[in-house]
Amino acid sequence: MNDNLINRRKFLQLLGIVAFGMMTPFGCAGGNRYNTQDILRLSKQRQREREESGQGPFGTHRYRGYKGLSELPYFELNQKGRLICVVDDLPPIIDFHVHLGTSVLFAPKIDLHVRTNKVSHLLDCDMETPGCELDLDVYANANFTDKDLKGLRRDVLGQMFWGSARAETHTIPNLIDEMTDMGVKRALLLPIIFGLPYRDDSSELWYSAVRKAGETNRLLLGASVHPRDANAIEKLRTQAARGARVIKLHPAAQRFYPDSPKLHAIYEECRRLGIVVFFHGGRAGIEPKSTHRFTLIRHYEDAVGQHPNVRFILGHAGARDVADAIPFTNRHKNVWLDIHGQGITVLRELIDRVGFNRLIFGSDWPFYHIGVSLAKVLIVTEGRPEERLAIFNQNARMMLGES
Repeated sequence: MNDNLINRRKFLQLLGIVAFGMMTPFGCAGGNRYNTQDILRLSKQRQREREESGQGPFGTHRYRGYKGLSELPYFELNQKGRLICVVDDLPPIIDFHVHLGTSVLFAPKIDLHVRTNKVSHLLDCDMETPGCELDLDVYANANFTDKDLKGLRRDVLGQMFWGSARAETHTIPNLIDEMTDMGVKRALLLPIIFGLPYRDDSSELWYSAVRKAGETNRLLLGASVHPRDANAIEKLRTQAARGARVIKLHPAAQRFYPDSPKLHAIYEECRRLGIVVFFHGGRAGIEPKSTHRFTLIRHYEDAVGQHPNVRFILGHAGARDVADAIPFTNRHKNVWLDIHGQGITVLRELIDRVGFNRLIFGSDWPFYHIGVSLAKVLIVTEGRPEERLAIFNQNARMMLGES
């Protein structure tokens, strides 16, 4: 790589950091928005999770990479070395939390119709041989090193400025192949509009790409608008008219407080249109620290409480703030939890304390291999077919208005 190219990439990296930092937070920033106690609780959660891994009802579940999941009775490796689910009596799985490759602002466009030899997941436990130690009893991103997470941040900026080789593998054929390998029948694509000034059109791009690929039966498209957009309601109506039944709102990526009064018009329009609001919920711990303040569970109370006739899904079951998400969900009967990311001990706790009828299966592809989320549910619901059916299929169908 020549010096000019290196200097250009460094400039674009700096530009990305500055541009992100200049995005104005949306909503009230005063009061008890974020404090030292919140920061300490996140640190303690991480420490406690490490100490308690493997001590739950399912014992230790550690494997070498995504391919290492073939040690479980639910999977095997085929002749090409691909992980295949071999459970014969799986319900028709609906993955309610997937994305495609992202290319916005100045990044080169991605051909979403190309099939590549392999998928490079954004957090890829099979990047090296043997794969990373994959512990199913911790939050998903705890399996990755600081070097891995630095690479993830570089890739995210690359998707805005200079391109990402990994994102180029996050295509429709590659997603469909992995879904087929894992027994997933349908998946919900969740685009995110970032509020950027140029080429921030993933909802339109993905809609056109899925139609061109002829995959509208297997890939369902969610809606996305940015709360700052003066035309947000009009755009939401357009997306609903062409079939969207779920909208993704991401307080961290879009930099807004979910309890901002300015969001109520969007929530009310979702009620009128019968659209489910899928929030990113809680702190994952790997996003920029400046965004942690937006996703504390208490900031969702007003949104959910003032709109009891809107159905809300809290992504990642509150992530590392799951201890707050459980009582929050029990207080609000219009809230369901997407279970992606949680470890097997916590997943069992969610079933026992919240109820399996309020849990939604999601994988967060292409951040992770679908098999990670799949393995956790299979372990935790072994011998419990009613729970497995609800989490894999029935709850999602209810959200889509199919049952």
